[in-house]
Amino acid sequence: MHRILIVDDEQPIRQTLSFTLRRQNYEVDQASNRQEALEQLEHTNYDLILMDLRLNGDSGMELLGDVKKAYPHSEVIMITAFATVDSAVEAMKLGACDYITKPFHRDELLHRVRNVLRTKQLETEVQVLRQEFERQYGLDNIVGQSKELLSVLALVKKVAPADATVLITGETGTGKDLIARAIHAMSRRAERPFVSINCAAFPEHLLESELFGYVKGAFTGAVINRRGLIQEADGGTFFLDEVGTMPASLQTKLLRVIEDRMVRRLGENQSTYVDIRILAATNQDLYQSVRDRTFREDLFYRLNVVTIHLPPLRARRADIPELAQYFLQKFSRRDGRQEVEFSQEALALIINYDFPGNVRELAHIVEHAVTICPGPLIMPEDLPQRLREKGKSDKPVTVEERRNRRQQLEDEERRLIIHAIKESPTIIEAAESLGMSRATLWRRMRKYGLSKRLFVE
Repeated sequence: MHRILIVDDEQPIRQTLSFTLRRQNYEVDQASNRQEALEQLEHTNYDLILMDLRLNGDSGMELLGDVKKAYPHSEVIMITAFATVDSAVEAMKLGACDYITKPFHRDELLHRVRNVLRTKQLETEVQVLRQEFERQYGLDNIVGQSKELLSVLALVKKVAPADATVLITGETGTGKDLIARAIHAMSRRAERPFVSINCAAFPEHLLESELFGYVKGAFTGAVINRRGLIQEADGGTFFLDEVGTMPASLQTKLLRVIEDRMVRRLGENQSTYVDIRILAATNQDLYQSVRDRTFREDLFYRLNVVTIHLPPLRARRADIPELAQYFLQKFSRRDGRQEVEFSQEALALIINYDFPGNVRELAHIVEHAVTICPGPLIMPEDLPQRLREKGKSDKPVTVEERRNRRQQLEDEERRLIIHAIKESPTIIEAAESLGMSRATLWRRMRKYGLSKRLFVE
């Protein structure tokens, strides 16, 4: 239920407004002057304040300024019998959302109040959706604490608020699409569409119609008008994955879109303006493609305003244990498994593997292990054969080497747990960030002699 505060020095007006609004199921409080209003605001969050421009001994404008400075989430409608253009403009500059003149009709007042509260509710819902979108697709969804990954994320934070074109490079499976979604989620376009296309997934004629759309009769089979994906992204972000595979003829058309922000459907004579931010990704060396004349140099420089390079997983091995735990928890939850853990031997095989498929391959390996593992502990035999073959050696492993390897793994796990505890306000959040249950985290903390209070400053 919405709460409304009425600030007016005339008691009959306060009572009339209160009666009218309460009949519409609003919760209503009253204040007769500036001091009473500020005292009410200290103890109650109001969605809307109806405020007289002239209060007995006080200025409504001064109170408006105080309210918007201290309580910016409360909307204000100014009420006065002395309306002028100047006073209305000043009130709007100070943060009032509307202005109504005495005498006013009951229906007019209720219409203004409903409009303001409806807009406020929509803004709140959008903010909640944006927070949920950021939670799902923002940087918190990208797992890892290695210095290589942290430098990437620092660059993402810098470029996200801008509107510059970004080229994301890296091997297949490194998470280029996650970075693109994170940039969108942290940008001013977050409430608008995020539209993506994999340029390698379509033959040339289909890719063109997907990108630009078509009108009825443009080609055989075009029986309706259809907007392309570029137009679908209007107002938001358009992500071109595997842009290096785009045919030369379409590179020319894409260049025009980037330069002019104009798009023309197949079979159409006129172009349409689109307001989009363009992100692109590739696993190819586009510098070499430009030298080989398979990729336009002018398009390359248009796309390459800012480059974000994602290192392969083998170049940031410190992230492998945390990623493995993240995927372990994800697939265990999906399958309704409880307390599944890696054995030291299985985790060692995972850490020492080179992952030519990068993070995507790691996810598949952990999913395979969770599916195959019959009990609560994942053993080497539960991993794909290629990992077990990689772990074999002509030279037998000595007891001392095995002990040293186990100690290295335990040291790394202890470091990750300490970091999670320092960065998390609760044990539950620390456990979630590590991809394990709270009970498992407590056991690991006892194992390493760790106490949460040691890390709370």
